[in-house]
Amino acid sequence: MPIDAIGSIQALAGAGAVTPSMSAAASDGSGFATALTGAVDNLQSLQSTSDSLAITAATGGLDDIHSATIAATRAQVSIELAAAMRNKAVDAFNEIMRMQA
Repeated sequence: MPIDAIGSIQALAGAGAVTPSMSAAASDGSGFATALTGAVDNLQSLQSTSDSLAITAATGGLDDIHSATIAATRAQVSIELAAAMRNKAVDAFNEIMRMQA
């Protein structure tokens, strides 16, 4: 599995500029919802890939066991990250609820 090349720095030149359409999307939360949906879809994709490679390895159809191991590790780390983020979000919500008005 090859390592993806890092994109050019010039492509990020406009990353710091905020346009009116970006600030409107940020104020209604649609950007966060889109990012969260994309992250969950990516997590599902990693888990699905890991499962299919594990089944192929168990049935003897996989020649390269390293790809199955790497896919399983990627899925595991992603699930651990999602669980940690969920726990932090719940902690933040509980802290906000404890604030006095």
